[in-house]
Amino acid sequence: MKNRFPKVVKISIISVYLIFLAGSVVRMTGSGMGCPDWPKCFGYYIPPTSEEQITWKPNAEFKKGFIIIKDEALFVAEHDLRTASEFNIKNWAKYTKHDYNKFNKFHTWTEYINRLASVLAGFVFLFLIYGAYKNRKKNKLIPILAYTSFFLMLFEAWLGKTVVDSNLTPTIITIHMVVGLVIIALLLWLQFIVSNKQKVYNYNALFNKLIIVSVIFSLIQIAMGTQVRQFIDEQVKLYGFENKNYSLMNANFKFYFHRSFTIAIVLVNLGLFYINQIKNLGYKLVNWIVFLIFLETMTGILMYYADIPLGTQAIHLLAGAILFGLQFYLWLQSRKTLSRQSSLGS
Repeated sequence: MKNRFPKVVKISIISVYLIFLAGSVVRMTGSGMGCPDWPKCFGYYIPPTSEEQITWKPNAEFKKGFIIIKDEALFVAEHDLRTASEFNIKNWAKYTKHDYNKFNKFHTWTEYINRLASVLAGFVFLFLIYGAYKNRKKNKLIPILAYTSFFLMLFEAWLGKTVVDSNLTPTIITIHMVVGLVIIALLLWLQFIVSNKQKVYNYNALFNKLIIVSVIFSLIQIAMGTQVRQFIDEQVKLYGFENKNYSLMNANFKFYFHRSFTIAIVLVNLGLFYINQIKNLGYKLVNWIVFLIFLETMTGILMYYADIPLGTQAIHLLAGAILFGLQFYLWLQSRKTLSRQSSLGS
C-alpha cells in the first residue's frame, strides 16, 4: 500500500471531481429532487423505473418505507402491507419534509447516479485513510490531510441529505459546494506531499501573492455561482425548460456581481501568465489556468446569450472546480520554492 499510496491519492482526487461532474449534470437537468428522500429513493435502494411503482393502487404490495404519490402528496408506508380496495390512511404517514411530489424517470436516475458516484468515492476514501495510516511516519501531515478529507466527505454526505430534506435551500447548496472545494484542496496538498516529481521553479514574490488572490477570487466566484444557478433553477421551474430564455429575466444583484467579477479574475490570472513569462518562472500550470479561464468565460457568455445550451452548465461548473484546484496546486509549488530559497539563504 505504501508504494501505491500516491495512486490512491490521485484516484481520490478524480473521484471527487466525478462527484462535481455528476452534481453539475443534476443541476443542469433540474434533477436535484429526482429522489425526494435520502439515502434511498422513494424508499427503494434501486429507484423505480415507472410512476406505476409509486402510485397507490388496490391489491398491491408495498414494503415499509416505500413512498407513494397520491392526491398530489407523498405518503410513506409505515409497515409492510397489501392494499385493500380503498386507501387506508392508517397504513401511511404523510411525508412532510417537503412538498415535492413529482416523478420523472430521467430526473430520478440522474440524481441516483450522482449518489452512486458519492458512494464510489466513499470506498476510495477508505483506501485513502488506510494508506495514510501506513504512511504516517513519512510526513505527519499525511494522516492529518487524509483523515480530515474523509471526515469532510462524511459531512458532505450529511449535507447531501440536508439538501434533499430542505428542498434545495440555496445556502446549504453553497456550503455543499465550498466544502467540496476544501476537500479538493486537502487532497491536492496530500498529492503534492507524496509526489516524487517536484520540479524546482524560480520564485517571485508578486507572483506568489497573485496566486493567493486568484485562489480566493475563484472560491468567491464559485460560491456566488451556486447562488446564480439556484436563481436560474427557480426560473426554470417557473417558466419550464422549454422557456429557458426567461431564466435570467429580472436577474438579481448576485448574477451581475458574478458576471462582473469575472473581469477581476481574468486580470489577476493574466497577471500570473505575464509574470511567469517575463520572469521565466517555469510554471506550466499557468497555461492551463489561462485556458480554463477562457473556457469559463466562453461558457458563461453562451449561457447568457444563447439560452443555456445543453452541457454548458456542467462544463462551466467542472471547469471552475478544476481551475480552483490548479490554482491551489500552483500556490503549493510557489510556496515550496519560497521555502527552498529560505533554507538556502539561511
